[in-house]
Amino acid sequence: MHFGKPILLVFITFYAGSAVKAQYKEPEKKDKIETFYPKVPFDSLQAKQMLAKGKATIKGVAFTKPKSKWGFKVGQRIYANQIKITLFPVTPYLESWYALRKEKENLKKSRYVYLSNDAYRYRLEAITNSDGEFTFPNMKPGKYFLQGFLGYTHYGTYNEYTGSGYNSYGGQTDYYQQKTYSVDHEDRIEEFVEIKQDGEIVRLKLN
Repeated sequence: MHFGKPILLVFITFYAGSAVKAQYKEPEKKDKIETFYPKVPFDSLQAKQMLAKGKATIKGVAFTKPKSKWGFKVGQRIYANQIKITLFPVTPYLESWYALRKEKENLKKSRYVYLSNDAYRYRLEAITNSDGEFTFPNMKPGKYFLQGFLGYTHYGTYNEYTGSGYNSYGGQTDYYQQKTYSVDHEDRIEEFVEIKQDGEIVRLKLN
C-alpha cells in the first residue's frame, strides 16, 4: 500500500477567548540500509578442495571483554558459552569480501557487506563449550577465516534523584536512590589463521 505525503492538520480550540494549535512533528528519518557483495567470481571448486580433510587441527578459545565508554575492551574475559564458530577458506572471493566490508561498513552503520549464498555454503562450524573452547579437526594446510557472534549483558548502577527537603539546619538536602541498569551487547569476534604443515596443531585466541 502506498501513502502520499503526510497532511498537516491544524486543530483550533477556543477556550476563554484564546486559540491553541496542535503542533505536527515530522517523523525521524532513518538511514536507508545498503547491501553490497564482492564482484570477484567465487570458485567453488577451490573452496571445496581447501575444506577437504587433512591431519591438522585448530584449537581455539573464544571470548570478549566489556567495552569502556571510549570503545576499548577492558576488564575480565567473557567466554563464549555454546555459540557457533564458523570457518571459511580464505579464497580470493573472501579476501575481496573482507576488504569491501572494511571499506563500506566503516563509513556508515547502515551498510552491510554479505557473502553470496554459494560462498556461504562452503564453511565448517563448531560449537564452543562453557569455557569458550572449540576445535576444528582434520584440516589441511592453508589460510582460514574464523568468525563468531558473542552476546552478553553489561550491568551497572546509577543514582536517581528522588526529591529534596530541608534539614534541621535550614539547608536543602537532595535525596537519591541507587538503581541498576542493563545493556545488551553483541560482539563480532573474528580472526585469520594459517596452517603451515599437515599434522600440526594451531592454537588461537578468537576475540
